Amino acid sequence: MARRRQANKRPASVDAKFNSTLVSRLINVLMRGGKKATARRIVYDALDALAEKNPGVNTLEILQRSIDNAKPRIETKARRVGGATYQVPMEIPADRQTALAMRWITSFADKRKGIPMKEALAAELMEAFQGQGNAIRKRDDVHKMAQANKAFAHFRW
Repeated sequence: MARRRQANKRPASVDAKFNSTLVSRLINVLMRGGKKATARRIVYDALDALAEKNPGVNTLEILQRSIDNAKPRIETKARRVGGATYQVPMEIPADRQTALAMRWITSFADKRKGIPMKEALAAELMEAFQGQGNAIRKRDDVHKMAQANKAFAHFRW
């Protein structure tokens, strides 16, 4: 980590189809090996599949709510105090909450074998929207870990 100065946060770009920074960030999280066109196609096809399954609901609203449901509020960070390492619960900044939720949703969609990625991503987003699925379970595990280590909260700085 650089000690000289804080890195400048660049503004997130918007995607072409939905004019949304959230969709653009999801595309960038999903992208592997610089293949942005492939990632864009997968995300757009997944959102189209969500629109077909839920004709009355806006797909951007489904995406927003599924990411909001998967966001962790607190996590544990390792702190060394006097030769011992403690897992100290800390609140997570909003940017990191969104990044973790997107990372978990895309990674669990990637782990679904036997179906195309666009269908896996659509299924994972729908499960997160409904408050169930792997990303929600991961968020609950992170919260349980922070709750279990609440006694070490005074080591926060």
